Amino acid sequence: MSECALPTTLPAWLTRLEAAHPVGIDLGLDRVAEVARRMGLGEAPPAARVITVAGTNGKGSTVAMLEALAQAHGLTTATYTSPHLLRYNERLRLDGREADDATLIAGFEAVEAARLAGEPISLSYFEMGTLGALWAIARQSPALAILEVGLGGRLDAVNIIDPDVAVITTVAQDHAAFLGDDIEGIGREKAGILRPGRPAVLGSTTLPASVTEVARERRARVVALGEAFHREGEGAGWGWSGQDGGGHPVSLVDLPDPELPLDNAASALQALALAGVSLEASACRRALASVRLPGRMQWLGPWCLDVGHNPHAAAYVAQRLVARPCAGRTVALIGMLADKDADGVIDALASAVDAWVPVSLEGERARSADDLAGRLTRQGATIWHRGDSPAEAADWLSARLAPEDRVLVCGSFFTVAAVLAWHRAGGPSAGPTAGHAMRSEEAR
Repeated sequence: MSECALPTTLPAWLTRLEAAHPVGIDLGLDRVAEVARRMGLGEAPPAARVITVAGTNGKGSTVAMLEALAQAHGLTTATYTSPHLLRYNERLRLDGREADDATLIAGFEAVEAARLAGEPISLSYFEMGTLGALWAIARQSPALAILEVGLGGRLDAVNIIDPDVAVITTVAQDHAAFLGDDIEGIGREKAGILRPGRPAVLGSTTLPASVTEVARERRARVVALGEAFHREGEGAGWGWSGQDGGGHPVSLVDLPDPELPLDNAASALQALALAGVSLEASACRRALASVRLPGRMQWLGPWCLDVGHNPHAAAYVAQRLVARPCAGRTVALIGMLADKDADGVIDALASAVDAWVPVSLEGERARSADDLAGRLTRQGATIWHRGDSPAEAADWLSARLAPEDRVLVCGSFFTVAAVLAWHRAGGPSAGPTAGHAMRSEEAR
């Protein structure tokens, strides 16, 4: 990044950051840790308690439920997530509200000053954003900071912070170019957020053995779903049992369905209890009944938006759709990136979808509608239309849906973001809303 005059607006800063580093994703902690040291971020935790969440799928929903639960118990909170859908501001939330431009700019300025204070250090878009967010969180000094790992765990910039509680939601194949395709190796990368003597909430009963091996090597305190904590039932009225920070049993019954994965809800409850919060049944019910997460089984009338982009996530979406039948047809508007397992996603969704509208995305990682259509044809799927873009396909579909039909928008953050922008701008023939695009290397 050049040392010219600093930008004065958030869009200008983001444009600057996009050109700041030779590569978009540059895993490793040496550079980011040194800049953090110069900023004083390692001198004390950014919050009274820190929970870090890693995993292939389910990180976003776990963070959202942790935030809602903590606030329902009266805690001040800060959350850092990625990527965003429409606005970069979505990545940092302070007490449940998106950070304003001034807060984000001040964070970038602090990082810029530190990286140039001595031998200049080049940082990626994500690294700059992570350090800026941590600086802003530390200035707020909330009771609880909830940090979502961007990619992997061990070498992710978020991992410069020692969490009081670490959560691993799921481990599945994704981002093979960076994490490989060996599930045990991926598990070891995710488990890199675990710390000696600190609780490790393992939120799936199907995690690879490598996760518990790393936990044992690091002497973390394993608190696993199906062993140390449990959930009972499906949908509204489900129950949870677990333990508090002292290992004493605690349980909750008759919980509402947050319309997000219940294993993640159970993990959020367990992580919060281990962070020292005395769970109150009424507060937990209130939080789970009200939590909402854009782009995750998000219903806008007959349109369901979900950013799932790998077979594991797609299987969950299909399960939810089958459990919520409609009188008409389910049509999937799907757009995916070229480095994702399109065949696996299509196969996972097939049982819940009657017809498909593949769409082209933009960018160097984009997959074309024709490519998706060829894969759908080989699986014997019914194709209604090939969209030049998600918005064009949404226009086309909205003019042809019967009142009893529904649409699943899926396959990528890019696809969901485009249709969400289309919807917020008024639907048919609406152009995209204003806002800075996602960094292409981070979009899923």
